[in-house]
Amino acid sequence: MKKILVPTDFSPCAENALDFAIQSARLLPAEITLLHAVDLLSTSQIDYLGVSLEFKQVQWKEDEKKLEEIKENIAKTHNIDIQTRLVASSLKDAIHESSKYGNFDLIVMGTLGASGLKETLWGSNTADAITVSEIPIMAIPHDYKWKKPEKFLLATGNFEKDSAILDRIFELAALYMAQVDVAVFTSDQEEPEVFLEHGRNTPYYEKLLTKKYEEQGLNAVQLSGPSLESALQAYIAEQHIDVLTMITYKKSFWHRLFYPSHTKRMSFHTKVPLLAIPVNRQKTEIHYCMD
Repeated sequence: MKKILVPTDFSPCAENALDFAIQSARLLPAEITLLHAVDLLSTSQIDYLGVSLEFKQVQWKEDEKKLEEIKENIAKTHNIDIQTRLVASSLKDAIHESSKYGNFDLIVMGTLGASGLKETLWGSNTADAITVSEIPIMAIPHDYKWKKPEKFLLATGNFEKDSAILDRIFELAALYMAQVDVAVFTSDQEEPEVFLEHGRNTPYYEKLLTKKYEEQGLNAVQLSGPSLESALQAYIAEQHIDVLTMITYKKSFWHRLFYPSHTKRMSFHTKVPLLAIPVNRQKTEIHYCMD
């Protein structure tokens, strides 16, 4: 873990995520890059609504100054390396480009949750970023207070065995010196044979991961119910989980339309940081695909 990207819109939600990144950078350690995107062509800023080019230039200078002030304040308070980046694009495009070409290891950004218009504003930016990012994203709830993660929960319905995916999860947890547990979710709407198969495979999956990563105390459980979100939230509260981890699969347009992302939806509702691990391959399985 060397470089963390932190997108910001200078809101309290983004400041909360920045605090999580700062505390993490001190532990790992890592360098932080603070990213702010100014979409000069957005519908709220186009000239025919009376916003002049001069106004846009003033806004650019103000945002540039804000980034520098944040950088200076962090430098005074914390002994970590921090860079700033101001780009003229949409936030979604800026995150996609940064994750693809910026050599970052992790993106940390805030999410507002689902309440009224909040779900369509910064919260949706985080959810959209999860769909385009090439690297892991840690989504921090707006009211979350920093706590050193001690327990990660990997939520899966796919019994993922790909080392390239699992290594990211267990290596990051190890950097925090945190334990990893696993929850295998089976919907009430699944056929009985799927529920039984998940039940049979869960203990074997626990043994596989325990041996592969020498993870003492790893516990794998099967969860079920009508809603993945409610089942996970109940388990997180009961077991005092600090970070929820989900794997996001790249899917076709029609698959996204009829089977919307659980990870994206969970980013609106989670009460603990959500670590989204991207997988750059198509998944066609319906029963076993968590995302």
